[in-house]
Amino acid sequence: MNSDWNIQAPGHACRVCGQAFSDGTPLFSKLTFDTGGYTRHDYCAICWQAPAKANALSIWRSVFRAPPPPPAEALRKETADTLLRQLMETEDPANGNAIFILAVMLERRRILVERDVQVRDDGVKIRVYEHRKTGESFLIPDPELKLAALAHVQEQVVRLLGGTPPGEQKTAEPATATDQPERPPKENEER
Repeated sequence: MNSDWNIQAPGHACRVCGQAFSDGTPLFSKLTFDTGGYTRHDYCAICWQAPAKANALSIWRSVFRAPPPPPAEALRKETADTLLRQLMETEDPANGNAIFILAVMLERRRILVERDVQVRDDGVKIRVYEHRKTGESFLIPDPELKLAALAHVQEQVVRLLGGTPPGEQKTAEPATATDQPERPPKENEER
């Protein structure tokens, strides 16, 4: 599994005491790194003490949100959130720039909150985001895009979302002779 892109839902219970979190319960989260990659650990307020904070790359406080029931509609509308998840599941490095732009879009819409920035030994920045509604952690490498590449990546993301990039217009089919409305003849014109 590629550890560069990772979504981790909050635990449903405290890692230490096992008490289940209920909707609206404050919880404390920490991110660690071991041989298996990044791991998220969640704690209740009582168990969040010095030993729980040990070996943390990142720590934050949030509120547990019970997962919403699945939507009843059969057809899902493509959103930046669902597209981000789909691209992360592919684990294709070619999607790295689009994944980063989608995460920034969701941060600007206040859907994702940046909780921390980690710098790996190889110099790659890993941005730690938390989903406001679900509490999931998203680990997104920062590709450090240059301004020249930004417009191309934004156009790619707009196309992936089913839109038309600015400056491009949807081309209409050229009209044929049969598509032209018939006009009435002018006074001195023969038909």
